Amino acid sequence: MQRPIYMDCHATTPLDPRALEAMLPYLREHFGNASSRTHSFGWAAEEAVDAARAQVAALLGAQAREIVFTSGATEAIHLALRGSARRERGGHIVTTAIEHKAVLDTLAELEKQGLETTRVPVGSDGVVDPEAIRAALRSDTFLVCVMAANNEIGTLQPLAEVGQLTRERGILLFTDAAQAVGKVPLDVEALQIDLLSMSAHKAYGPKGVGALYVRRRGRRVRLAPASPGGGQERGLRSGTLNVPGIVGLGMACEIAGAELEVEAKRVLGLRERLRQGIESAVPDVTLNGSPTQRLPGNLNMSFAGVQGESLLMQLNDIAVSPGSACDSASGEPSHVMRALGVPDDLARSSIRFGLGRFNTQEEVDYVLDKVIAVVGRLRRASPLYANGMSSQGESS
Repeated sequence: MQRPIYMDCHATTPLDPRALEAMLPYLREHFGNASSRTHSFGWAAEEAVDAARAQVAALLGAQAREIVFTSGATEAIHLALRGSARRERGGHIVTTAIEHKAVLDTLAELEKQGLETTRVPVGSDGVVDPEAIRAALRSDTFLVCVMAANNEIGTLQPLAEVGQLTRERGILLFTDAAQAVGKVPLDVEALQIDLLSMSAHKAYGPKGVGALYVRRRGRRVRLAPASPGGGQERGLRSGTLNVPGIVGLGMACEIAGAELEVEAKRVLGLRERLRQGIESAVPDVTLNGSPTQRLPGNLNMSFAGVQGESLLMQLNDIAVSPGSACDSASGEPSHVMRALGVPDDLARSSIRFGLGRFNTQEEVDYVLDKVIAVVGRLRRASPLYANGMSSQGESS
């Protein structure tokens, strides 16, 4: 077992060696520009991009012509939100209180330009009620934004139900699927999704490349272009295509499609081994988010009486993240934890474990033993926990 142990797969995933192997020829001999239509170097690059487009589409239940390549999920989000807003030139968007900052900050920018938004609260388990979405809809609502899976607590949202109600009302449904693609099944037709953003590096592909699904079947989605330029990607996203990255994304999607069911079951087993081990040995620990409607590899737990930063420092040979993703400047718990109603002291004591494709049972057992030992040591040194104040805070 090599250390440090990596358990931060929500931040980024390791590049799958098979994706790297697929990329290498396009970093070496096949280095052409996919827009060069007059020679074999360009033709080879264009063929590779077309093949990758089909691979991405197959994973999503989409058609190849509905995939627009971007530099990552954030750019895809901007293209979806700004592009649809510029088309509408006003109106109303409904979203949830726990969306990624890339969504919420973009919507805040659009609000300054006169657009109105409604942030629907979620339950204490981090799942939004589709009826709350329905109640927030207005006659001028043109877009609903609901993420597929949350990046902090891993909760899966009821996209099928939301998709049904948006389709009934003729409203577009956009989902940030960066954390979900390749981890859980996603079919844009079955879920009635109109726009979907994703990033390669969250699915064992390379950094610096992503995609936006834009529906063209049935009710075609029309977006205003992100920027003028060479007219690449149907004019929606001009710029020279990152051919090696796109090839890596395509291969990552093909691998995910072939292995998703088996991998999800294996990773879920590892996560439950870690969760059950912690809960059986560590008192005053809380699971954040739904116990069932969550990503297979996500485990977000609060340890009463322990500062998350202190716990992270003691787990110095294990790569995990603060579970509340506190603002680095203010130190305040994230909007996600506050939306769940988690008390600030528990939010600050949370850790996010992100298990993935390359984690092993041996690693899980090592992490489990170390977490148990470190939490016990920190609590023994904590007057706050010794006096029982953290447990009171947990029940408040």
